[in-house]
This record gives sequence, C-alpha cells and structure tokens, in this order.
Amino acid sequence: MAKLETKDLRSKTVAELQQVLQGLQKDQFNNFMKKNTGQLGQSHLLQETRKNIARVKTLITEKAGV
Repeated sequence: MAKLETKDLRSKTVAELQQVLQGLQKDQFNNFMKKNTGQLGQSHLLQETRKNIARVKTLITEKAGV
C-alpha cells in the first residue's frame, strides 16, 4: 500500500478513519506473516504500513478531541 496522504485523510470522518485503520492493521498482520514465512520480498512495506497506521491514529485522536 502506498503512503497515505494526510490531506486526503483529513476529509474523512472518524468512522471512515477507523475502517481505514482496520484495513491497515490487516495489511500489517499479513505482511508480518509473509515476512516470517519468507514470502515478503518488499520488506519496506512493514515500515510503511506502521507509519500509515500512526498517521490514521493521530488523525482519529485529533478529531475525537475537537
């Protein structure tokens, strides 16, 4: 999955962001399992997914605080 743009995420509601977060967490789990079985050739996806999860969680916190 490519880097998620913050400006695109800011237009989403908290419910939509939670759905995005759930999908990212599934991707992270799948990539982690592929890495451990030797099937993941693009190891940068683990770090990229982790950063995307952090972006989404930050936006959820910002919107919940407002």
